[in-house]
Amino acid sequence: MALPQLIPSHSSSSLTHQPSINPHAANTYPIFKPFSKSSSLSQSRSRAHRLNYLRCSASSFPDNHHTEPPKSDDVVELPIFPLPLVLFPGAMLPLQIFEFRYRIMMHTLLHTDLRFGVIYSDSVTGTADVGCVGEIVKHERLVDDRFFLICKGQERFRITNVVRTKPYLVAEVNWLEDRPSGSEDLDGLANEVESYMKDVIRLSNRLNGKQEKETLDLRRNLFPTPFSFFVGSTFEGAPREQQALLELEDTATRLKREKETLRNTLNYLSAASAVKDAFPSS
Repeated sequence: MALPQLIPSHSSSSLTHQPSINPHAANTYPIFKPFSKSSSLSQSRSRAHRLNYLRCSASSFPDNHHTEPPKSDDVVELPIFPLPLVLFPGAMLPLQIFEFRYRIMMHTLLHTDLRFGVIYSDSVTGTADVGCVGEIVKHERLVDDRFFLICKGQERFRITNVVRTKPYLVAEVNWLEDRPSGSEDLDGLANEVESYMKDVIRLSNRLNGKQEKETLDLRRNLFPTPFSFFVGSTFEGAPREQQALLELEDTATRLKREKETLRNTLNYLSAASAVKDAFPSS
């Protein structure tokens, strides 16, 4: 499920840069849709960006994100996967592993706790220090020692110290949790975000010539925090904006930023729809 041609807000973030999304990058207006392509971990970043996809649905997100959340001051060692994508708590991530060092990692993980850290990295901004734990929920080992994995996003973390870099990156991490949002009406914010998402889907379908139909319940009884992660996971094609959302430690701030991004996107789609109505043959 992915939102079309996102126009991110310009809110401040913990990133040193502001994401920039080109609304004219494509000639069509894609709608929310699932996908199942696997990622190739031994390819260059540019090719990995095309092959790595984040697949999620609202049903992947638990009603309450953490049953027994780890303490934020706990320090643990975690093997780290730098990838050109952002994994959110609750989202599902398919991966294909065939680079030797990561096959070593998989052999270790499959005999231990099945968890590793996914962290965003690209050639422009480098490697972030905030990521999300991926837990292996399904795996298949092939005869040539490659692995196909399905991972589910769990806790967020911040890297505090690099333990080693070979044969793969291992780091000490602290867990991140959202701070209490005080008197903010989180349910009201979440409902507003859901409403904008439905409008974006409706207009996107119209611009693509698809039949307009009633949008399903996108929230599915999710609490505001896991819902905010679900929304962020749909912002495919805008990994820097996704990273900014992942790093936020306040649910209300995350929902407000998502609402602004969706509102900007809706304004763009509304203008495109008006142009299409005025010039139907263009």
